[in-house]
Amino acid sequence: MKISDFDYNLPDTLIAQVPIEPRDHSRLMVLHRDSHTIEHRHFFEIVDYLEKGDIIVFNNSRVIPARLRGWKHGTVTQVELLLLRRLDDNLWEALARPGKKLSAGTQVILEDPSDKGKGTVMAEVVGDKEGGIKIVRLPEDACLSRLGRVPLPPYIRVPLTDLNRYQTVYAKVNGSVAAPTAGLHFTPRLLDTLENKGVKSAFVTLHIGLDTFRPVRAEDPKQHHIHTEYGELSEEVASLINRTKNMGRRVVAVGTSTVRLLEAATHDGEVRPYAGQIRLFILPGYRFKIIDAMVTNFHLPKSTTLMLAAAFASRDFLLSAYNEAITQHYRFYSFGDAMLIL
Repeated sequence: MKISDFDYNLPDTLIAQVPIEPRDHSRLMVLHRDSHTIEHRHFFEIVDYLEKGDIIVFNNSRVIPARLRGWKHGTVTQVELLLLRRLDDNLWEALARPGKKLSAGTQVILEDPSDKGKGTVMAEVVGDKEGGIKIVRLPEDACLSRLGRVPLPPYIRVPLTDLNRYQTVYAKVNGSVAAPTAGLHFTPRLLDTLENKGVKSAFVTLHIGLDTFRPVRAEDPKQHHIHTEYGELSEEVASLINRTKNMGRRVVAVGTSTVRLLEAATHDGEVRPYAGQIRLFILPGYRFKIIDAMVTNFHLPKSTTLMLAAAFASRDFLLSAYNEAITQHYRFYSFGDAMLIL
């Protein structure tokens, strides 16, 4: 297995810059694994593929305003911090630019967007970790809501006028630095339609972090060091999923983050309550324990999320579907169209 096995060429014009309105009118490519056939639908038609008694599992993590800007104290050097994971109270792991100029002890004056770029709040770099990650202390947790910006992916270059469009409609638990984008297509009306059909819904939490921003650079993907992300799955949700499986119905995961949490929490064919760090890296050859279908977006080349989708659908079938999506002018990445893999 090589990293080049997960590469493909995408025209820049197919990278979605703005979300579709309404949310559930994006396109939906349906992949049937048993017959290796593909259908082209719209997302609101996902109802046609789910049956009474199935359970659809969502990640309810909410994107925090994790991008902070400012300057190095006593200089004019501009600084950008991207908070990745809370360690303790006001202590965070963060990516920093320019990282080489921010050694332990460096103070950063944070810019206040509402105060014409002035800054009064001071952050401090207190340590370093591998991979260029900094340990940063913020003076107060509340400063995020005032000073932070939502960290849109770097390939989105058009300003987002409504930041709620980078949140799922069911987002609840603060903690992600990127949206669980497969869930962006669901609307309250669509959720009601699924409920009225007898499709059960369940919510888990996995806070999306560093690997959303870091490409796989190892020639052998098995050598990639995947970073941990915090996840929670309640006893109630575990019991509901297990009852669904025991009744012979399907577990449908919305997004690769949900897949990773469900699979990490499954032992001996049974989902168990979970609260802790997740470091499950799913590559082709992995044997899925609990999920029967998944909803996902179209992922970046050579990404861990593309590899997970390839493990579920098979690499050849998935990449042939991507080629067809390009031919059919599907929209790619965070604000793009969706895929249902059955």
